[in-house]
Amino acid sequence: MSDNEENLKQLPLGDWHRGLGARMVPFAGYQMPVQYEGVMAEHIWTRTEAGLFDVSHMGQLQLTGDGAADALERITPGNLSALAAGKIRYTLLLAQDGGILDDLMVTNTGHNLYLVVNGATKYDDIAYLREQLPDSVTLNHLEDAALLALQGPKAAEAIAKLGIDPHEPDWPEPTDLYFMEAGPFLWRGIPLGISRSGYTGEDGFEISVPSEHAETLASALMELEEVRPIGLGARDSLRLEAGLPLYGHDMGPGLLPVEANLSFALSKVRREEGNFAGAERVLAQYPDKAAKKRVGLFVDGRQPVREGATIVDDTGASIGVVTSGGFSPTLQRPIAMAYVPMDLSETGTAIAVEQRGKKIACTVADMPFVKHHYHRKPKQ
Repeated sequence: MSDNEENLKQLPLGDWHRGLGARMVPFAGYQMPVQYEGVMAEHIWTRTEAGLFDVSHMGQLQLTGDGAADALERITPGNLSALAAGKIRYTLLLAQDGGILDDLMVTNTGHNLYLVVNGATKYDDIAYLREQLPDSVTLNHLEDAALLALQGPKAAEAIAKLGIDPHEPDWPEPTDLYFMEAGPFLWRGIPLGISRSGYTGEDGFEISVPSEHAETLASALMELEEVRPIGLGARDSLRLEAGLPLYGHDMGPGLLPVEANLSFALSKVRREEGNFAGAERVLAQYPDKAAKKRVGLFVDGRQPVREGATIVDDTGASIGVVTSGGFSPTLQRPIAMAYVPMDLSETGTAIAVEQRGKKIACTVADMPFVKHHYHRKPKQ
């Protein structure tokens, strides 16, 4: 093991993954399972059954204190002060110039705000939050909690078999949650925070569990016939098919929300208030005034285009860049995300990508590439 590998952090379930035959790789400062039986098989299993992901590298944060939501709104464009108990909102952590420092999920637990941030940025996020939030708001990093994600069309069926109980009176069963809802639960006396959310485009759940009980929970899930462990490789191909951006690749501090095709995260009331970090610069691009935009690409042929490949015009000049790319197991063709000039961002537009000196024909495609199957609440 190299010095760098020795410095990597270990997941609470690290040895458990190795016992299942996982191939471990460095990711976000941790030793993470990239695959077990193979990316293709794990991807297809998640799309048809239920895949178990260990995402304990993510940052789990808790904000408490009067005015926590209002304070967080100063550096995010989401309407968090109106977030009801048990509801989740996707939002963006913005630098003072409006650049995207991270994307995150915010849950109103009814007692505090629970945040899930990206693993590679969590310590920078914590430092920025502590710098920006008032003294009346306390930030707690839940370092002793693991995070598991159960994703796929049979995820609810698997969860139902565990016999998880609501932690509070009149709270719904886990399987009665709708997409972007969450709550406190108990399983064998173990407190769990469960949300109906995920990063695959499928129905599923994310489960926060005390680290010392993570193996017990993971092993109980693995005893179910519909559940198999899934690694980072399939997690990436699944989120790409779902059209979901990855921080540090498809968005970053040099990009604004409209450019990143994340305008939906700019809530109407916050746009009208215009009182979040970088609002003037961010709103100057809204809704379609950015010079470039993140789009999906269908790639001709069988060769995938990869991150860093160049979008070129007819003269061969660089006009954009591929930020994520790979082979779609569901569609059986290469797909990608890229930044292209706004006037080339319409679906069906022909795009040329240059990779290793070779030009590859692509077409701007609608995202998600594969339809989402979230368990949404029926419209009234």
